[in-house]
Amino acid sequence: MELIACDPQILLERARGALLGLAVGDALGAPAENMKPSQIRAKWGRIEGFVSDDPAGTDDTEYAIFSGLLLARHGSALAVTHVERAWHHWIADLDVGPFRGAGFSERGTLENLRRGLAAPISAQHRHAWSDGLAMRAAPFGVFAAGRPAEAARLVAIDGSVSHDGEGIYGGQAVAAGVAAAMAGGSPASVVSAALSVIPSDSWTARSLRRAVTAAPRGERAVRSAVVIGGYPWTDLAPEAVGLAFGAFAAARGDFAESVLTAVNMGRDADTTAAVAGALAGALSGAAAIPVAWSSVIGPVRGSCLPSMRGYHVLDIADLLTPESEPPR
Repeated sequence: MELIACDPQILLERARGALLGLAVGDALGAPAENMKPSQIRAKWGRIEGFVSDDPAGTDDTEYAIFSGLLLARHGSALAVTHVERAWHHWIADLDVGPFRGAGFSERGTLENLRRGLAAPISAQHRHAWSDGLAMRAAPFGVFAAGRPAEAARLVAIDGSVSHDGEGIYGGQAVAAGVAAAMAGGSPASVVSAALSVIPSDSWTARSLRRAVTAAPRGERAVRSAVVIGGYPWTDLAPEAVGLAFGAFAAARGDFAESVLTAVNMGRDADTTAAVAGALAGALSGAAAIPVAWSSVIGPVRGSCLPSMRGYHVLDIADLLTPESEPPR
């Protein structure tokens, strides 16, 4: 599936919307991570904005910046060896830590890389199916605006170091969805692009279809259609991607409603809201993000990835759009 991209100024606005939307969703959802809707309601009522006095992004935003820098440097020539070197240079070989907030898939990958393992063996750990690739997939859609298949190809290269199977499919669905949103169109076309790049019989595709089908009935129906009841981990890629696309579809692409729907469903709320925010932000541009939310987003703090400290998502958006200079 190939879509026709827009002029550079519109693409830049949508690129900034995608990555700023990711960071906003991440910061809004972080306090609700691993919670049930009933727990969210008991503590805050319905979340309608930041509930923390010091809102900030998590590993989701920092890993998205990491992948964005890598992609800006290598572009369509990105290879697995580039990804491995970047993991070593920026993360694994640094005598820093403690990588606060890093997911199980990232910790497993780091352990394998430090043992001298290379891709795809570095992705052979218990959580290769996690949403750790999906959370950092938006930059690939920004770079490959209007080209969902290319976005899916590139994100799979990135993911081969840390993920396998459904974990890869989750990242591909998000990257392709953002790529389609970057070219405009409808929320339905974004969903179609996501489904076009993953196996139709995969768990991720089934979860995504169930979520979108339930979307007209609201967030409770989306959650019921997707969540694996009783399963202790909330970072399953098929579940998180389904919830994110379900929130985006239920909100018909509206930015604030997409993100808040994802947040209030709980589970891996920072990731689901980050993905929903990236999709909606890419579709409508940075101007669609409430200023009260976007103005809070500053350079990342490096709480998970110290090497990313000081980078801002808007810098990455600029690097990934036409006529930008690659990082040195």
